[in-house]
Order: sequence, then structure tokens, then C-alpha cells
Amino acid sequence: MSKYILTLASIFLFQLAQSQNKYITVTGKVINAESKEPLSGASVFAENTTLGTATDLEGNYKLYLPEGGYVLVVSYTGFSSQSDRLMTASDGTAVMNFSLAVKPKDMETVAVVSTGEVKNGWEKYGELLKKEFIGKTANAKQCSIRNPEKVHFYFSKRKNRLKILADEPLLIDNYALGYTITYTLDSLIYEFGRETNFYSGSPYFEEMKDTTPDLSLTKLWKAARRASYEGSVLHFMRSVYQQRLLQEGFQIKFLVANGEKDTALELKNYDAALNRKFDDSTQVVTIKPNQPNVGVLYLNEKPESNYLTDNPDVPAEFQFSRIEFAKGITLHIEKNGFYFEQGDITINEYCSWERMSDMVPYDYLPEETAVPQVTPTAP
Repeated sequence: MSKYILTLASIFLFQLAQSQNKYITVTGKVINAESKEPLSGASVFAENTTLGTATDLEGNYKLYLPEGGYVLVVSYTGFSSQSDRLMTASDGTAVMNFSLAVKPKDMETVAVVSTGEVKNGWEKYGELLKKEFIGKTANAKQCSIRNPEKVHFYFSKRKNRLKILADEPLLIDNYALGYTITYTLDSLIYEFGRETNFYSGSPYFEEMKDTTPDLSLTKLWKAARRASYEGSVLHFMRSVYQQRLLQEGFQIKFLVANGEKDTALELKNYDAALNRKFDDSTQVVTIKPNQPNVGVLYLNEKPESNYLTDNPDVPAEFQFSRIEFAKGITLHIEKNGFYFEQGDITINEYCSWERMSDMVPYDYLPEETAVPQVTPTAP
């Protein structure tokens, strides 16, 4: 990602922040961990957003973010990336400094030799990567990975497991939603026996430029982004925050094991069932469901036909997802829908089927709203 693009994004966010007067100012410095010298031109961005900038000649940066929660990611060629969750002071400011370590090239070589990289890996497993990472939706058909030569595949016969790594961030063009995604992939692990995968990394979104004379692509992208947003985990978390689950088309039920099938318990009071609380001082909503297994129904949209073909036994009239909460945890939700700790919940069914090709960034807002303006009140 270029310094020019990131700087323009930062300038735009500054202007947007001034007009709304609701923003977080993040400043800091990025240095070489060994020499302590500043790193000029390092990329600093809020994970899963379109918001980023680059460090100046002294390694300093300044970033303006709309109110909410974020993870900041810093990357620099030849250095290991770093990320950390943003902690904002009461005055709406934050200081985050980063020390990046040089990547140990000798260890990378040892890792490649010892794990046994698959020859012609992309030819053998490229389609699997696209299905498990990009997705199987209609939008996925309009996505492409620009630099597949940077992807490496390692197969363990003993574990019947495939591990996928990348030399540098993956460049994903999503022509369905009008985004180019720079994805710093930590790893993707696919279990053949269980047909499951786990991947982690840091996406940065850039909006594509519409070069059509009548801006027809912009209209299509707006509609497609709205469709991807509706019913998503981001939409759900914002609805919980704003106390608008029913208004936004969601229902929730507790799922209790009953032999081979779950029993769905109807809930009369969602706030009470979720133990929802709002902290006026931090503007954070917390939830701690009375039951750890929560069924989420999105009634305003039917599942895609591809999903129904792969899952013929699921409901066809609404989208059904399942959120499993780790025992005893409290989930924190910020104003923009960011939630933490993200590893404390597991998302299955429909929302897990929609992957990178259907993601919109955390700073996405439906067109009719300028900011997530609904601020809840404390009970």
C-alpha cells in the first residue's frame, strides 16, 4: 500500500472529523527495535477499515478515527508487523508507539525446508484457498488475488492439515463491492478431516475508483455494500449497541442441547437475556448472555441459493447464524460495532459462510446515516 494513498486517507478523515467533531486523534512513533532509528514511510492503519496513514521522516504519524474501537496495525518492508488494540483517553486522544523487529530471514529458510512446501501449491490448492478464504458467495466470483505467487502451501500428512502462508500482504480485488483489500495473512490452516479452517490476519480496505462516465459502478457498489452489511456480524453488533435488534430485522434465541437437536428458547427481553449494560463513562456496551449458545435470525434477507444448495436442511426463509460464547466471558462492544475480545466467541452457520468477499470495513456506514448516532442510556 502506498504512502500517497494512506496520506490522502488521513487527510480525508481529518476533514470528516472536523465536520462531525466526533473523532479520536491517534499519534505515535515507529522505530527500528534494534537501532532505535525512526522508520519513515511505515504504514499505520486501523485494521478492517479504510483508515490509514504513513510515518514521516522522523517516524511520527497522526491518524484521525471516528469514535469506536480499533486495532492499529503497523507494517514496514523487511520488518515483522505489529498490532495492538487502541486504548483511548477520556479526551479522545491516544498515543501508540511501535518498535518493529527485522524479519529473521535465516529462520524463514529453515521453516520452509523443515515443513516441506508443496510443489506447484497454487495449482493444487489455489481453488481451496479461494473458497475457504475469499468465500463461495456470488460476490466471491468477482474477487481475485493479484499476487498468488507470494502464497506458499505446506501439507502435513500426519495431521492431514494444510498450512498456508504468504511472503507479503495479499492484494485482493473485490469488484463486487468496489474494494481493494491489502490482507496481511498470519496463516490459514485447513483441516481436511473435519473440513474446517482457521485464518487470522489484518485487512486494510481501499475504495476502487469509478471511471465510468455516469458513475454507474458507484451506484452498484453502494447497493452491494449495503446488501453485504445487512445481516452481518458488524450489523448485529451495532444493533446490540444501539438497542435496535428488532428494528434492524434480528431475532435472537438461546439454543439448548436436547439430544441430537437443539431446542430454541424464545426470549421476551433481549437486554435482560444478554445481561446488556452500557457504561456512560467509556461509551462501551457489555453483554454476558445467560446461555452461551445464541441463535441469531436475520429476517430481512433470505440465504443465498449457493448456501441452500450446500446446506439443504437449513431454514430457507431467513438467515440463521450461531454465536457461541466462551464460558463466563463478557463481550465488550464499541460504538462502531467493534467487539473484543474477538477470540472469546465462535461464529458459525450463515455469518461464517460469508467470508472476505462479503466483508465491509468497520468505518462503513449505510448511506442515510452520517455517524452511528444512536447513543444508548444507562439502565
